[in-house]
Amino acid sequence: MTPDLLLPFDDTEPTFAARPVWCGRGSAVIGRASLGAQAWLGDEAVIRADGHDVVVGDRFWLGARSTLHIAAEVYPCIVGDRVTVGRDAVVHACTVGDDCVIEDACVVLDGSLIEDGVLLEAGSTVFPRTTLPAGFVCVGSPARPVRALAPGELAERAERLREAAASDPAPASGDAFAPDPAVFVARTARLHGRVALAPGASVFFSCILEAAVSPIVIGSNVNVQDNCAIHTRADGLVIERDTTLGHNVTAADGRIGPGCLIGMGARLSPGTVVEADVLLAAGSATDPGQVLESGWLWGGRPARALSRLDADRRAMMARTVASYAAYGRAYRKLQEVWG
Repeated sequence: MTPDLLLPFDDTEPTFAARPVWCGRGSAVIGRASLGAQAWLGDEAVIRADGHDVVVGDRFWLGARSTLHIAAEVYPCIVGDRVTVGRDAVVHACTVGDDCVIEDACVVLDGSLIEDGVLLEAGSTVFPRTTLPAGFVCVGSPARPVRALAPGELAERAERLREAAASDPAPASGDAFAPDPAVFVARTARLHGRVALAPGASVFFSCILEAAVSPIVIGSNVNVQDNCAIHTRADGLVIERDTTLGHNVTAADGRIGPGCLIGMGARLSPGTVVEADVLLAAGSATDPGQVLESGWLWGGRPARALSRLDADRRAMMARTVASYAAYGRAYRKLQEVWG
């Protein structure tokens, strides 16, 4: 089966060494991506190569709602042979060697190198430009080697991830969303209930916005990146203008102020208030009702203030908003042409 969504980007289409054995519902492969033989993509998995290459080896297994992406014109995403990635993980602009297992809800960040035969345990975050050495179990945030792999351990962990996927429910369909020339909503995103999108907002591939009970209000030029999941159950969620939610962010009721960046794989607990001009590091988590004060880099589990935001970080945050506004415009046109 081919992915639900195959899109070119900059006139380059994905390529496959052989037709994948399985591509789940809502999966998407986009742009300069090449996959080796016997690839397996879970439901709502996203491989997005829009600005650099994603090169994946043979016998690759990508769990449901996981994301592979690049850093445009900076880092490709290179994955070796016989690699297994669990559910709700992000492998971003990095290099992964052969025979690796990356478990559920891991985040691997830009410029990192995972050498051959590494087990990255569930929930770990690999910080940018980190090298994890071959033959080790690595864990934590930041991820570090903690012990040598036992014989057969990699194969056992990979099989455990694949068995767990067999019991996952199939994704539900979203509500019909009327096309709006001022916003971008990816065809594989699922929106339910009272979702309001201001002009310039973008909701990317395989996102879930569940607002059947209380509203989700998304401001102008906000980008909600691939595989984000927002579920409101009480007062709703407001995301103010010029804010980024990175890949695979999970959020609930609360408020996110203007000019913020919520890093990949972050978890915002119910009642979280993120004030204006905040950077929350990838893989971080908040406590219920926590307030993240304006003007700081926050990180950790639970998040704590780490340092004052400087001009370089603010410039990076602004560049992300601008680049995703451009992505939104480009993908809106592509969906019109390619359906």
